[in-house]
Amino acid sequence: MSRAIISLLLVVSICPPSFAHQHKRVSRTIDPSYGSALAAANRFLHAWQAEDHETGIVMLSDSARQKASPDKLQSFFSPGPDAAYEIARGKRLRSAAYEFPVILFGASRAPSHPHACTVIITRSGRNDWVVDKLP
Repeated sequence: MSRAIISLLLVVSICPPSFAHQHKRVSRTIDPSYGSALAAANRFLHAWQAEDHETGIVMLSDSARQKASPDKLQSFFSPGPDAAYEIARGKRLRSAAYEFPVILFGASRAPSHPHACTVIITRSGRNDWVVDKLP
C-alpha cells in the first residue's frame, strides 16, 4: 500500500504540468496616448504634492483655470507635508481625453481622510496634455 502511494507521488511529481489549467493570455492593444496622458497626470499630482503652484497652474486648461478661484487654487496646491496620492488605471473618454481615478492623502481640507476624486487629462497639442478638471 505504501509502495503504491510512493509510486503515485513520484509519477505525479515527475509528470509535466500539462494537466494543470492553462490560463489564456489576453492581449490588449496598447493605446499610444495612454502613457503620455498618465505621465501628465503624474506630473500634475507631483506638483500638488510638492506644493509647486506654478507648475500645477501651468498644467491647467484655460477652462479649468477659469472655473477655479485664486483662493481655491492656493488651497488646492497647499496640501501639507504629508501629502501623497494614488493613481488608478485610467479610461479613455474620447480620442484626446483620459480620466484617472485618484486618491489624495493629506489634502488640507481633511488631512486625516483620503479624498477620492478623478483627474481629467486632455490633449492640447501634438504632445502636450492639460488638466481639464481639478480633483
